[in-house]
Amino acid sequence: MASPVAEVPAAEPDLAAAHYAAKLAFETDCSDVHTAFARAMVDFVLLDVRSPALFAQSHVPGAINLPHGKMTAHRMSEWARETLFVVYCAGPHCNGADKAALRLAKLGLKAKLMIGGMTGWVDEGFALESGAVAAE
Repeated sequence: MASPVAEVPAAEPDLAAAHYAAKLAFETDCSDVHTAFARAMVDFVLLDVRSPALFAQSHVPGAINLPHGKMTAHRMSEWARETLFVVYCAGPHCNGADKAALRLAKLGLKAKLMIGGMTGWVDEGFALESGAVAAE
């Protein structure tokens, strides 16, 4: 009798590779974002999609506050069409970043979700900023 883990057989390696490659096309993590900023290799725009009030309390350094409801074609035209956006919200219990990534995709823009959001950032031991003015 198989364990609950092995009850459903694992995917073949080629299928697993395709799955995880596709997953990484949609997501990044806090460590990779932190490393990009630390090495001055920021080739994306980091968007905090929480409310301006929460953003002002604390946020990831280098982030711009832009709630998903304010992501309009006009607002997003401030950036080049080929810009990669990385979005985050409060954490795994929040779907604001998913809504933002969906909105960006519907606008024809590339987006990745920073998995973990604020919760993941803090869990990694990375510093937060506070008191910054939210983007209008």
